[in-house]
Amino acid sequence: MKTLLRFLSLSAIIFAASINASEKPNLLFIFLDDFGWRDTGFMGSDFYETPNLDALAKQGMKFTDAYSGAANCAPARACLLSGQYTPRHEIYNVGTGPRGQAEYRRLKHIPGTDTLRPDIVTWAQCLQKAGYRTASMGKWHLSDDPLKFGFDENVGGTHSGSPPKGYYPPHGKVPGLRDVPDGEYLTDTLSHRAADFVRDNREHPWALYLTHFAVHTPLDAKKELVAKYEAKPPGKLHDHVAMATMIQAVDDGVGEILEALESSGQRENTVIVFFSDNGGYGPATDMDPLKGYKGTYYEGGIRVPLVFVWPGVVEPGSECHVPVSGVDLYPTFCEITGAELPEQPLDGVSLVPLLRSEAEATTQLADRALFWHFPAYLQSYGGKNHLEQRDPLFRSRPCSIVRKGNWKLHEYFEDGGLELYDLENDIGESTNLAASDPEKTRELHRILEDWRKAIGAPVPREMNPGFNAASEAAAIAKAMGN
Repeated sequence: MKTLLRFLSLSAIIFAASINASEKPNLLFIFLDDFGWRDTGFMGSDFYETPNLDALAKQGMKFTDAYSGAANCAPARACLLSGQYTPRHEIYNVGTGPRGQAEYRRLKHIPGTDTLRPDIVTWAQCLQKAGYRTASMGKWHLSDDPLKFGFDENVGGTHSGSPPKGYYPPHGKVPGLRDVPDGEYLTDTLSHRAADFVRDNREHPWALYLTHFAVHTPLDAKKELVAKYEAKPPGKLHDHVAMATMIQAVDDGVGEILEALESSGQRENTVIVFFSDNGGYGPATDMDPLKGYKGTYYEGGIRVPLVFVWPGVVEPGSECHVPVSGVDLYPTFCEITGAELPEQPLDGVSLVPLLRSEAEATTQLADRALFWHFPAYLQSYGGKNHLEQRDPLFRSRPCSIVRKGNWKLHEYFEDGGLELYDLENDIGESTNLAASDPEKTRELHRILEDWRKAIGAPVPREMNPGFNAASEAAAIAKAMGN
């Protein structure tokens, strides 16, 4: 690990020198909500249409094994903005209350907090300090006001995790959304404001965090696109009409912003990043062959699309198969922009060596361990979706996860359950190898336990007095049709 850190630090020093000697690049960060691993054309959707995002993927580097820091919204965003795993920032779930019925929860959950602590320095604050004009447009979800966390401008950001009163106006007193024209779709509004920001700030470096509410519920279709997708034959993977219209609205907006970059002469000096906060919404989309969806810690809940476009640095049409995490974007953004890192723990590493296709970095990072920690509960969607969970009552029960190389281990605290998967040969996590490969199981379990101890991760141990084993068993049997 020390060799890896020395290598990455040397790379950062060398690259920072080149940044200082040239014009600072702009940063356009397009961050979607509940957007699944296969929800674009370039990742294999056979129904959703994303020509602008597909073109971006061809112009940059596509990461096939990119992960969010958590399986649902608020903790994933806290990991992203802080560069830290959940035990450091302590946002574990959406809200701090217990989720799911008390009689089915064996343990008392760890509530954590629902607000990003003010002592945590975000990457936006680092870029702001380095002379960047910064803006957050769309979902914030980490406090009442993103302006206190390094953003000069806020459009739409509040503590709410859902669109303000839906995708159509009026949006109430939400900052930046009080004067939206009647009938204008929210995704379009944010794209228009983003394009204006790009054109208005051409004279100095800028960083735009375009954090769309799309495609979070409510599944509010863009009305003028509904007939198009109702007439389109369903795909074998995807067929949800409302979701398709929401995704096209995002993609059309990307095209509008790219045109603004071109017309203002900024395209070649802008780094573009496309990412999602967690896996797709189970009732409306499909990440096949991945198991799971938003809220589960199987691959479908945490593996997400990631693309970097960096003219003159990233090879167009390239792919990276190294596992990377949302916590890595913080040091990556700082290195790209020449911003100084803060004096606080960061759990990620800069991806710049990977973006530059440096062979040594690829080899060293490929075997790095990535971690997730969820000491809480997230109730099931119900319906057929429970087939991709450990049981039909919860998308996830309290757990920790580690991926190292091609191996992934789940640990569930209620029953001590361990699940080991070889992702190279079983990307769908269909065959638990914990019993048949005890040596690998012990190795990864030891790594996971050592990490929890080092980072101070709280593990729920106290029994929930409201738990009723008979009620739980009856509910599971009923859900499974027994």
